[in-house]
Amino acid sequence: MSNHTILAEKIKEIARRKNAIILAHNYELPEVQDVADLTGDSLALSIQASETDADIIVFAGVHFMAEAASIVCPDKKVLFPVPDAGCAMADMLTPEELIKKKEELAGVPVVTYVNSTAEVKALSDICCTSANAIQVVKWTGADEVLMTPDRNLARWVARHTDQKIHYWDGYCPVHDNLTVNAVKEAKKAHPNALLLAHPECPMEVLELADAVRSTSGMLVFASKSDAEEFIIATENGLLHQLRKQNPDKKFYPASADMICHDMKKTTLEHILAALEREVPVVKVPEETRIKALRAVQRMMDVPRDAG
Repeated sequence: MSNHTILAEKIKEIARRKNAIILAHNYELPEVQDVADLTGDSLALSIQASETDADIIVFAGVHFMAEAASIVCPDKKVLFPVPDAGCAMADMLTPEELIKKKEELAGVPVVTYVNSTAEVKALSDICCTSANAIQVVKWTGADEVLMTPDRNLARWVARHTDQKIHYWDGYCPVHDNLTVNAVKEAKKAHPNALLLAHPECPMEVLELADAVRSTSGMLVFASKSDAEEFIIATENGLLHQLRKQNPDKKFYPASADMICHDMKKTTLEHILAALEREVPVVKVPEETRIKALRAVQRMMDVPRDAG
């Protein structure tokens, strides 16, 4: 029996005993994804967890994701196994910077990507995900909006709406560093493969894509598509779920360099230790939580077919 198997069995046993649920983002290590009760996109995981009777959430992801779980699940203890697993994009916008920008654009609604801190969400009018950003922006009905913190997602939305999009100049380094040359090399190596790209990628990469989707959207697209080969332009951790769910299809990374080291910090040992000790805990202060939740709930009120 492998060490991973032994650790996974211990984790499952303690989770059952403590009525805990384990969440893992699609970019986590394969063995971490496999031990999780739920895998998926960050906010969707928190919403799914809120619908369970679990007393404890263990979130294998990065810090803003654990915060999102605390925002959506205030009655549950949220354990975040590796406290220094952060998100460079979320750290590119502080509450103070957003307050100043809001003053400059008086009255312009703020649409904030869920890849942001709880404090930034609390200062926003509405949240969005990479899957629904276009619908959310259109649904605001505003002539102008400020999108934070991802410039690439904002540019993608601007391409699909007549509204004026102001944006914060933040980005995900993993996606933003993907070059057109790397994509063309991947397409040359796999000429029959469809290119699926995440909207956090630069516009010149998105223009080469056969489909632009969130991670969960890529999973749906790949499962429904008649194509047998795909080039995946997002963090390479998603390849594990794609291959697991579609064993008869082939998936290739757009670049071997698309690795988020923060997403790879959490190990089975970390999850086991967090469950045993019930620390570290992430708890968003109530005043911030309520304001942030309001922005999230507004997003959830947007009809799926809006726009």
